[in-house]
Amino acid sequence: MLVLSFAVGGAGNCVTVAGVPYVYARSRFGSFVLPARCPHRGGPLHLGVFEPDRPRLVCPWHERASSVTRAITSGVPVVRNGNRATAVFPHAPGTPHQLSHLPLSADLAGPTWEDRG
Repeated sequence: MLVLSFAVGGAGNCVTVAGVPYVYARSRFGSFVLPARCPHRGGPLHLGVFEPDRPRLVCPWHERASSVTRAITSGVPVVRNGNRATAVFPHAPGTPHQLSHLPLSADLAGPTWEDRG
């Protein structure tokens, strides 16, 4: 397993592992690590928005909805500490990775229930 830390927001908020970019998303449905590309056509899922009152993230390219509940329960395990997220990726230690920045939609950069104090 590959354990990496990256920023929750701002510079360094995207970690690319074995060619796949991931971001830490915060929403009213929970927090999770999200592949930044839509699995359907590679669209910018990090810019997606939620269906009204449903935990389904909609790709801005082709409007395909993905379940956020599934991403939270079966996705990349992650722990947040301040502005850092530490995640466990299903890759061997030493797998090539790099940090970069990707903007997040307001729906994915928003506060979670635990942020509301």
